[in-house]
Amino acid sequence: MEHRVGLNLLYAQTVSDIERGWILVNKEQHRQLKSLQEKVSKKEFIRLAQTLKYYGYLKFEPCVTDFPEKGCHVVVSAGNNELNFQVRLPNEQLKEGSFKVTRMRCWRVTSSVPMSNGPPGSSPGKAEVKLELAFEYLMSKDRLQWVTITSPQAIMLSICLQSMVDELMVKKSGGSIRKLFRRRLNGALRRSDSQQAVKSPPLLGRADASPPVQSKLSSVSLRGISHSSSAGDVGANDFHGNYAFEGIGDEDL
Repeated sequence: MEHRVGLNLLYAQTVSDIERGWILVNKEQHRQLKSLQEKVSKKEFIRLAQTLKYYGYLKFEPCVTDFPEKGCHVVVSAGNNELNFQVRLPNEQLKEGSFKVTRMRCWRVTSSVPMSNGPPGSSPGKAEVKLELAFEYLMSKDRLQWVTITSPQAIMLSICLQSMVDELMVKKSGGSIRKLFRRRLNGALRRSDSQQAVKSPPLLGRADASPPVQSKLSSVSLRGISHSSSAGDVGANDFHGNYAFEGIGDEDL
């Protein structure tokens, strides 16, 4: 925040996120933020905002998921090494829950086009491509489950997941996040860079290196909150392995 242009951009982004409701603020916090804004204390404003829930999260357009049941409408946010779900159940009840990146074994992005029902030889009409992001999640000890998100922004979600994994691996190997950002800006970051990081010590220590703590294991739970047939098969190359998952320990479960 020492760079004036960077400070102004970060301040404008933070104000926008609060106004959109992307960062949760109670009345007292809102009063403090308003006071800092009137004093044009941008650094103090940002520092206070950084302590608030969902600061720094990227919120995506409403989409559909199959968790906790098929056809649920959901708003997904990515940040703080997790995907946050705000789900509207078929009974109109609102629930919230989070999926930690370190508990995702792998993920994939698939695209499909509905099969044409027209007569043979007819030219296919313009069909909308359906994009899906699916990730395999460690719900509890020895139980992995696939969770699917159907969204036009599935590719962006995948990029966010990859970025969070890369940052976790860089931190674990003692690298610099700033250098990682510079390499991304210079176009030098390759898929192999994050794969290479698997040679470093495990992220959180091996699960079998610590005594079992079954009391910590639980399925993902959603908390209450107040506010067609397709073509194409999935191949092995469609999967993105998560090397942060390999270092998962009991602290993460």
